[in-house]
Amino acid sequence: MNKQLKITNGRIITPQCIINGTILISQTKITAISQRDIDAPDALVIDAHGNYVSPGFIDIHVHGGGGHDFMDGNEEAFLEIARTHARYGTTAMVPTTLTAEKADLLKTLDLYASADVKNTMGAQFLGMHLEGPYFAMNQRGAQDPRYIRNPDEEEYKEIIAYSKAIKRWSAAPELPGAIKFAKYLQANGIMPALAHTDAIYEEVAVAFENGYTLATHLYSGMSGVSRRNAYRYAGVIEAAFLIDAMDVEVIADGIHLPAPLLKLVYKIKGPDRVALITDAMRAAGMPEGDSVLGNKDTGLKVIVEDGVAKLPDRSSFAGSVATCDRLVRTMMEMADVPLHEAIKMMTKNPATIMGVDDRKGTLVEGLDADIAIFDEQINIQATIVNGKLVFGG
Repeated sequence: MNKQLKITNGRIITPQCIINGTILISQTKITAISQRDIDAPDALVIDAHGNYVSPGFIDIHVHGGGGHDFMDGNEEAFLEIARTHARYGTTAMVPTTLTAEKADLLKTLDLYASADVKNTMGAQFLGMHLEGPYFAMNQRGAQDPRYIRNPDEEEYKEIIAYSKAIKRWSAAPELPGAIKFAKYLQANGIMPALAHTDAIYEEVAVAFENGYTLATHLYSGMSGVSRRNAYRYAGVIEAAFLIDAMDVEVIADGIHLPAPLLKLVYKIKGPDRVALITDAMRAAGMPEGDSVLGNKDTGLKVIVEDGVAKLPDRSSFAGSVATCDRLVRTMMEMADVPLHEAIKMMTKNPATIMGVDDRKGTLVEGLDADIAIFDEQINIQATIVNGKLVFGG
């Protein structure tokens, strides 16, 4: 591997503006950004040919891709998912589980640890996201109802003690024990997020004050306005909008949320509190047709068509097949979001939420050399992870 890499003739998306210039990378870090050529005679040169040079995309909620799922129970699934999404500009990701038995979660954590060491040609892993099993049954979506349960203190303490890889855990905050659970997560450096929840505004307000500062896939698997004994109550969706400091995830594939809802999220939360996520299952990056949501042997059979996974009877969506380039493109085309703000939602905001913005998410001297190069249509031309070209070039 060359010690230096130089990207020339690019439209560089910096935190302040877009400049025409050059980036110099030394080993794993960005060492210079200039509107002029940078003298580095021994560097490997990548000519961006006038394309955009962006921070690499950061996907903080992803289940699979390339025909694999993180719950498949093998190391190769982790590695192939990382390689697949790197082809679409993703340079860092947070592998995400589905609701499962404790033994399956522990096995997945073991596989993460072993795959993380071998992951040299794909998007970097930033730690695990456990999605479930502490969810509201009637907001379970595609989560397996056999494993949904209330927070179990003995269980979650054992899981947390088992692995240091867990960085985030999504749960329904209105469940018995969910606030105590969130406090324990934070004491162990893990971020609580609210998901698959039937809470009302008042419950979310308490949850937010106790650490549930991120709404997992806004609109999906959560309550809106409801009536109880004739009275209307604001739900999780309204709470996410009303609590200014709450961050929200959006599956911006243009299907899970149509254009008016994408515009509404952008209008209310603005460019600083939205993180774009794929929430992708194994069919991301694969041809349409039959697929499986979750474990390849025991998961739910689905059909992929029209750019989304559906139940076989086509009565409901069953998962996203998006890649990060598609998310950026959708926000620009359907929600009228400017390029630099769509990029922020795909880079800086996810990095901030995960607490890695001191090293990732922006093109700044001294930060990790995670870079995506793409054209006007957000077609990825090259992906660089920690200074290493892993796709294109």
